[in-house]
Amino acid sequence: MQIFMVVFSVVGPWFVVGRVLVVALRACMVFAQCGTMTMHFRMEWQKFAFDWNRARAFLVTAEEGSFSAAARALGQAQPTLGRQVAALEEELGVTLFERLGQRLELTATGAELAEQVRSMSEAAARFSLIAAGQSQDVDGVVRIAASQAVSGYLLPAVIERLRRSHAGIEVELVVSNTTSDLKRREADVAVRHFRPDGADLVARLVKERTEAHLYGTAGYLKRIGNPQTPGALAEHGQVIGFDDSDQMRKFLRAAGYPFPDGCSPVRTDDHLVQWELAKRGLGLCAMMQEVGDHERRVQRALPDGPPVVTLPIWLVSHRELKTSRRIRVVFDALAEALQAA
Repeated sequence: MQIFMVVFSVVGPWFVVGRVLVVALRACMVFAQCGTMTMHFRMEWQKFAFDWNRARAFLVTAEEGSFSAAARALGQAQPTLGRQVAALEEELGVTLFERLGQRLELTATGAELAEQVRSMSEAAARFSLIAAGQSQDVDGVVRIAASQAVSGYLLPAVIERLRRSHAGIEVELVVSNTTSDLKRREADVAVRHFRPDGADLVARLVKERTEAHLYGTAGYLKRIGNPQTPGALAEHGQVIGFDDSDQMRKFLRAAGYPFPDGCSPVRTDDHLVQWELAKRGLGLCAMMQEVGDHERRVQRALPDGPPVVTLPIWLVSHRELKTSRRIRVVFDALAEALQAA
């Protein structure tokens, strides 16, 4: 299920929503003159009051479907988020959600308001992107999104070099095996294993091909008879899998490893935990070769066997951010390191 989740955790754009609305509303004010008639429109700003934190809590709850999921996405306590949504309902005098079992469903009014708040959040994100892209200051925060394996094993050396050469750059890692939304500033730069799609994205192919193989300890491979073929490995071995073990088996079978149902008695969605379990001799783990081939405690289960999966490595940023000197420094450092990995 995680692959379908979009984590909307960037707080920054919401602090500029007010400014975005001011610009938008002023742009919409009509000053039209026809003959001697002049029409003016003036917003009474003192009567315009809105709590954007409450609106953000409402929108993320609508997208995630529950207070608990929204609280995780925003890094808040569930009671705090629930109070924000309740306060917004009281402020507006409407009911935004209906509870259906374990999920929250938007009312008709809530659905209409969610579209308005979503438009405001997108405008705020665009505002933030454009402003950030104009910055020529190297000092500041850069958010890098990458998978668990890339974040845990390939990025530390890059970050160490960056911190030595540019001490003013602060790095925030968005560690997830799902795709971050660059339009919403969930990340400034993303490491992806598929070709990016979008005219507003700038991408560089830093590696045309990286392979993932099955790895295990020498002791574990000996216990299962040191299999020499994909068929023998699938017959006697067990794979430490993801919670969605059916998808894992499909990948393995498509790669020529006919693992049967029930081949993953140990499962977790955390790839780094899978890797640690494999290093303890509890089974096989699929890992990219840039990591697996450098780990002394494990070896390829089949040195000449086919890869489990073959993927490219792309580096992606939003078009507006590519003009930022700070983003360029980090983008180029990542590209160089990942090409050499």
